[in-house]
Amino acid sequence: MSLTHLPRSVNGAQRRGKPTNSANGSTAAQLGSAQQRIATLSPKRQEIIRPALESPGEFVLLTVRDTAERLHSDPATIIRIVRGLGFPTYRAFQRYLQDLTVVHATSLDSMKSASDRHSLSGQMQAAVDQDAENLRALRTNTDFNRLASVTTRIWKARRIYILGGDLATSLVEYATYHMTLLGLLVLSGTTTGRIVHLMRSVTKRDLVIAISFGRGLRSTVEGLKEAKRRGAFCVGIADSYVSPLAEPSDKFFIAPVRTPSFGMAYAAPMSLMNALTAGCAFANRRRTLAVLKEVAAEQRSGSRWYSTQ
Repeated sequence: MSLTHLPRSVNGAQRRGKPTNSANGSTAAQLGSAQQRIATLSPKRQEIIRPALESPGEFVLLTVRDTAERLHSDPATIIRIVRGLGFPTYRAFQRYLQDLTVVHATSLDSMKSASDRHSLSGQMQAAVDQDAENLRALRTNTDFNRLASVTTRIWKARRIYILGGDLATSLVEYATYHMTLLGLLVLSGTTTGRIVHLMRSVTKRDLVIAISFGRGLRSTVEGLKEAKRRGAFCVGIADSYVSPLAEPSDKFFIAPVRTPSFGMAYAAPMSLMNALTAGCAFANRRRTLAVLKEVAAEQRSGSRWYSTQ
């Protein structure tokens, strides 16, 4: 695991407009550059804490005393290292390790951890129940005023780029389709080569949305970082503040993808995309109504639609 996303101070997170612990209950919201943060530790302390960051699942439930024993150190040193990394308490560091464990879990890990005590129908119901829980978390934790501010920026942008590969391709296509229908100039990138080529033309007048979950798809993360370097307004969507998309994002949103089986559940991310496109429609309602008059005419009599006549 690359040690690239450790916390800033709470005040630093607030200055960048990102939620702090009080907003989302996770110390991982205090993200920063590990290279900068780790560099403040002595080489000896870097090597002491490295195993916990590379294998967080092995340490997340350990007390500070047990962690110190596992790392061949002492509790006082561990506390000093944790504070040097930007965490106010060891408990906060544990929550960060828990986030890392979830983000780095594979489909096999998810399937193995699922209960096998349910019937087949019970397993399917559990999947729907988890979707409902993910949607509740999205509704509770999303700052819709911040999301609304993104929609107004979308209308002011020269071009909108939406990046996301693998399974997130479905979300990219959904958002691209609806924004294009509204008359916005949207370019989508779902493959490595496409993203690389698109980011060459990005300027500070553009807006870039990147979507990736878990550890983050390399092409998506690097695409957003390149957009940030070129001055574009960057929006990240992931399932945790531990995501590598958090740091380059001007606005960052969380959509849970937890599932009791394998893969990822996209009920919450799709709902977030729906909210974003709905906001785009109402942010420029006059333009939307004008466009939809033409759309309605095509929907009533266009050749695309099945007719019995």
